[in-house]
Amino acid sequence: MSHRVKTIHPALAAVAFALLHSGIALAQTPQSMPPDTEAPRSAPPVPAGGAPALSLPAATAAGAAALAPMADAPRISLQQLTDTVLQYNPGLLAAERARQGAQAAITSAGALPNPTLDYTRGDQTPRAGASSLSGRLQTVGVSQLIENPLVRRARVEAATAGERGSAQQVAVTRNELVAQIRLRAYEYLLRQSEAVAAGEALSLLEQVNARVRARVDSGEAPRYELIKAEAEIVNARSLQQSALLQAEQAAIFLNRLAAGALPARWQLDASLTDSVNVPPLETLRAEALSQNPELRVLQAENDRARAHLGGARAGRWPGVTLNYTQSREPEVKQNILGVSLQIPLLDQRAGPIAEADAEVARTGVRLEGRRAELEQQLQYASKALEMAGLRVQALSEGAVRDAEAALRVADAAYRFGERGILDVLDAQRVLRGVRADLITARYQVQAARTELDLLSGRFATPGALAR
Repeated sequence: MSHRVKTIHPALAAVAFALLHSGIALAQTPQSMPPDTEAPRSAPPVPAGGAPALSLPAATAAGAAALAPMADAPRISLQQLTDTVLQYNPGLLAAERARQGAQAAITSAGALPNPTLDYTRGDQTPRAGASSLSGRLQTVGVSQLIENPLVRRARVEAATAGERGSAQQVAVTRNELVAQIRLRAYEYLLRQSEAVAAGEALSLLEQVNARVRARVDSGEAPRYELIKAEAEIVNARSLQQSALLQAEQAAIFLNRLAAGALPARWQLDASLTDSVNVPPLETLRAEALSQNPELRVLQAENDRARAHLGGARAGRWPGVTLNYTQSREPEVKQNILGVSLQIPLLDQRAGPIAEADAEVARTGVRLEGRRAELEQQLQYASKALEMAGLRVQALSEGAVRDAEAALRVADAAYRFGERGILDVLDAQRVLRGVRADLITARYQVQAARTELDLLSGRFATPGALAR
């Protein structure tokens, strides 16, 4: 014989408990109480099952505990991280060595041609009956090319432009490297913030799960509510572990940029909420057009192409060769002085001149195109920064508080039996999504700021982070 257990609606049970508690308090009140004495207040109604409300501060503390293993790791500032990477990065060191080679090329371009020395020696034996004398023959000759000064000057100018381009290539490498450091550093902070947020969500879900389990065990709720709550816990725990692993990946990437010079475990002394001080767009545009190292590299390439064009034109008259020859014979001594000059009669170097002219046009088009592209990139990054800032403002000032309030209302309604567990989980999911959007928006603010600094060339020189 089976017995069916009847369950009382949680809201009715709470009301009945409150009325019963009030009746007991009234029965125990003395009849001779003075009129001006306030009667003791009855205790507030206890929710169904006696479950407390969700504790957001406890969830915050639980989320911060996700980074507890890193508490004893040394803290590194963003400037220290950047200095370490710049000191040991192989790509930057290779670019600096290439600049040294370009400096040596200037010396090579300015070198004067060496003279040429000719020496011949032999014997003279007359034929039978000839009147000439026998003896030794000797010839000594010296030749020196007097190079066209226009050719030499063009070669030196081309090498100098190449050295400027190599120096600016070092600045390009540094500019991009510092920007990459900043992006990866803030990505590291982003993943840590996501892990903390996932820990907070996990703590809230565990609180909900404990309440659901109590109601399921008492028969007040169906078992599928417990299954749903446990599934949400598994998902939140997976998100937390994924964020922690991605944070480790970002740290490993930064250590790779530093050629392994960073400590094995370290913490970044920075925050996604760091202040963002960006000059007006017109100031950034002026800085970009004058300081961007990519534009300077292209300008150096254009100058080098123009120098090659001048050298190709001057190469039609490469120079004059002076020759001096002294020959000694048994009967005669000769001193001969000569001049050699190449005449551009058959080859007027039309091909090399056309090639150099085309290279000048090509580098000029690249330079002007990069300038126009740079201005568009500045406008795009500026709009991205503005939009990300508006998102941060909207989410931090209203959306997060509204989502937390909605979770409290849904939790209270669930505790009193007015709503199901799905409403609580939906409210918790909305809060988790809003917090994730806020964290992402803060990262986008830092990323847009880094992009603006990169385009304006603010990382190309030492001390850029101090600006």
